[in-house]
Amino acid sequence: MTEKDKQTVDSLYIQQHLANERTYLAWIRTSIAIMGVGFFATSLHFTTPLSNYYEEFMAILISIIAFLIGMVIITVSTYIYLKNRKTINTGKYRASNIAIIFTSILMTLILALLLTYFLTFN
Repeated sequence: MTEKDKQTVDSLYIQQHLANERTYLAWIRTSIAIMGVGFFATSLHFTTPLSNYYEEFMAILISIIAFLIGMVIITVSTYIYLKNRKTINTGKYRASNIAIIFTSILMTLILALLLTYFLTFN
């Protein structure tokens, strides 16, 4: 058997690795959508003729927080992807509940800010 014919550890668990990659890409799409929400709130606000200091502050705050949440999700999802890749190969994979709970809390925060902004909009 030549060196080329030997299977790698990754190829032994190819379905799990492909699922891990799909999950990672879904997290990236989610983070991009969250950042888009922030840009949407800001662009919506600054295209309307009436505004006050509170509304401007909320629009900018939503944009900044949405961007930061998106960046945090990218960072966390990259860490989880790499960790899962390693644990799949060693047969010690465990589901990550903390990442799901953490992301849910961040999403609730951005949605609460958006709701506050739209309810107080003149």
